[in-house]
Amino acid sequence: MDVFEAIMKRRSVRAYTSEEVSEEEVKKLIEAARWAPSAGNIQPWEFVIVTKAETKRRLADAALHQTFIEEAPVVIVVCANVERSSWGYGSRGVNLYCLQDTAAATENMILAATALGLATCWVGAFHEDEVAKVINTPRSVRPVAIIPVGHGAEKPTAPRKRSLREIVHYETF
Repeated sequence: MDVFEAIMKRRSVRAYTSEEVSEEEVKKLIEAARWAPSAGNIQPWEFVIVTKAETKRRLADAALHQTFIEEAPVVIVVCANVERSSWGYGSRGVNLYCLQDTAAATENMILAATALGLATCWVGAFHEDEVAKVINTPRSVRPVAIIPVGHGAEKPTAPRKRSLREIVHYETF
């Protein structure tokens, strides 16, 4: 699948079958994520792979009781190492670049999942401190996204997207 097809096919899936996701598929997702661009090539991302039912349940609870998270065979918590992002960039690295960098890695991951025939949902609504406790991260590692990964039990339709006329603005000289 080419990148444009993956972009157009990607959907936020909130229901998963019980079919497993292989370790090889998970490695491919992380490999895609680690090739994302990052400010100064600092690569502040950390990935926590969760497969235990109890941990997935606790993540779902911390994510405002989004129970579909625990249905997925694999959940990947994308984190930003804010200390690493501060190297050379100070507070801008901590407050902005680490988020941009991990967002780029997350997008690579979910597009790769689509290309592999897997379903995901980018979950950003969660209590950050609770997620950090569940996955036992040090203070310098900040959870940024929760990505359930599995085989979709639903096929959502494409959402309405704003037209190019609404979103593109040209500088006038």
